[in-house]
Amino acid sequence: MSEQFRLIIHDAQDAFTNMAIDEAIIRSAKEIQKPTVRLYSWKPEAISIGYFQSLKQEVDIEKCSELGVDLVRRTTGGGAVFHDEELTYSFVCTEESNIVPKAILDSYARICGAVVNSFKSFGLDASFVPINDIIVNGKKISGNAQTRRYNSVLQHGTLLLGVDVEKMFSLLKVPDEKIRDKMIKVVSERVTSLEKELSRKVPFAEAAQKVKEGFEEEFKVELVEEPLAKEEISLAEQIRKEKFSLRDWNYMR
Repeated sequence: MSEQFRLIIHDAQDAFTNMAIDEAIIRSAKEIQKPTVRLYSWKPEAISIGYFQSLKQEVDIEKCSELGVDLVRRTTGGGAVFHDEELTYSFVCTEESNIVPKAILDSYARICGAVVNSFKSFGLDASFVPINDIIVNGKKISGNAQTRRYNSVLQHGTLLLGVDVEKMFSLLKVPDEKIRDKMIKVVSERVTSLEKELSRKVPFAEAAQKVKEGFEEEFKVELVEEPLAKEEISLAEQIRKEKFSLRDWNYMR
């Protein structure tokens, strides 16, 4: 019997709930004693900003409010991300389990290796590009971010099912229209999606199955679908209420 990881597949949730669940899982990792792969999406659409960013500097807050787009600060670093047509994964394990290397770059390569496998199973020539990107045909198709707290590792990232670059830039702050148009052109040339590469829409469930198989191949384990523990659910509710849904957290810079 191969080693087992826990697989959690969630329906689309709001940004504050998604971030709270990821945090509840990393806080509970030592008690759960089983690495967790969680697959999820976002409803409504959302922008998450990196821990060190300023919401006011990065995002057109009024435009997001007008369109009903959630805004949330992640616990991980990196830049602003527009969450729309995508599958998001998170992976959590304890540091003492030695499942991923202690060196940050090596751990990115290992976890992203599972996601690379997922793209390859679609027949795409995917590869990991340090520090934290995955590319297909020279274009970015997945961004990833990591944090280490509570003696555990949390990495989450996106698999772009589709991408609307113009909408993304309508929600981000850009100095003027000329620069916006140039950035849209540049990003359109540098970013791709499963829909673009395969010339068809990929349902969430199909992508989720590929990610499951990608992690199983990379870590030589079996992913078994389980629910969150009751303690994780109540902790997530508390974290959502006391952290991610609060203005003090999201506007702290």
